[in-house]
Amino acid sequence: MLSEGDRSPPGTLRVGFTLNGRPASIDVEPNVVLLDALRDRFSLTGTHKGCDHGQCGACTVHLDGRAVNACLILAASVDGARVTTIEGLAASHQGEGLHPLQRAFHQCDAYQCGYCTSGQIMSAAALIADERVPSDDASVREAMSGNICRCGAYKNILLAIQTARAELGVGRA
Repeated sequence: MLSEGDRSPPGTLRVGFTLNGRPASIDVEPNVVLLDALRDRFSLTGTHKGCDHGQCGACTVHLDGRAVNACLILAASVDGARVTTIEGLAASHQGEGLHPLQRAFHQCDAYQCGYCTSGQIMSAAALIADERVPSDDASVREAMSGNICRCGAYKNILLAIQTARAELGVGRA
């Protein structure tokens, strides 16, 4: 039974989940989207607000290991789930320092303005983890089609993904 101190303020819901490998909880209004909760309540600003309609991919995070657009997910719906943002990606990978995708994006110059980069990396990490996605360039492009780069760095983004796949021993470079 909840004690008085455990109750959420009126009009809010208490949501408990794992955020970047650590327990987290938040009291949110039912209409707050995950993107706004991450940025405004947890100060995790690596997840960017682009179109706010699920069309650009700048807000991509992992929800229980799947890439999702955080602008389309209600924060209240992640109760009990695992959420990983770009800030937690390196920690989710076994090893030290940056995740191989983060390194590859840097080495391959796979960004220009950088606004889409966190979403691109999060989508690419889910793509690499999904054994159903073939490793040929056309399949990778198709799998990444939900992420828009207004600067047009697609050639280097593809190179970075294939470079990271090779480092991780998945597919080909």
